[in-house]
Amino acid sequence: MSVLVDKNTRLVVQGITGSAGAFHTRQCIDYGTNVVAGVTPGKGGQMFDGKVPVFDTVCEARQKTGCNASMVFVPAPAAADSILEAVDAGVELVVCITEGIPVMDMMRVKALLRGKKSRLIGPNCPGIITPGQCKIGIMPGYIHKPGRIGVISRSGTLTYEAVWQLTSRGYGQSTCIGIGTAPPGRRMGHAGAIISGGKGTAAGKIEALQGAGIAVAENPAAIADTLISRMKASV
Repeated sequence: MSVLVDKNTRLVVQGITGSAGAFHTRQCIDYGTNVVAGVTPGKGGQMFDGKVPVFDTVCEARQKTGCNASMVFVPAPAAADSILEAVDAGVELVVCITEGIPVMDMMRVKALLRGKKSRLIGPNCPGIITPGQCKIGIMPGYIHKPGRIGVISRSGTLTYEAVWQLTSRGYGQSTCIGIGTAPPGRRMGHAGAIISGGKGTAAGKIEALQGAGIAVAENPAAIADTLISRMKASV
């Protein structure tokens, strides 16, 4: 069963006319995502690739198209305001791909999200995909296979690794979500990195997970095999 996105998701792309936004919008459309609008201030009235209307604001895009999800490809200095614009317009799901957003900007976003109905994935994340139905983000669609295993990760490339291991063994995914992160010593774009404050070693996390009865793979190459063995043992 999918979560958050499916074949009925109506996507607006903020920053659709930029190089990265345009490239990944085309990738999403090719995958089958229902991209109904784009937003670039000052370029309202244009058509992206002759089929997606471009608006000046998210509010206008939502009123005209009924978009219920947003993909943000806006440069870091303006990304926080773009997230909040989508939230203010009533967009239910906001997926921010942009990396390098200042910490204080994201703290402001986090505070203003309280009490809102919108959900935020990211920033600095690969996005979310429900295989065969909807792809919002930069992940390679072809490695995914429809199924019943949910995947959530703070690492983009390790998300792809886990998914490909499962797919190559014949196990499909329901929905895969990359929530975003940033390595130590760099500008953080993910609120989870702020909350952790650098505390919590890998060993401590492994001990806590195992203590809660959760299987932990010894290394990334063993993710799928660890999961599959646990699934078979629970049947």
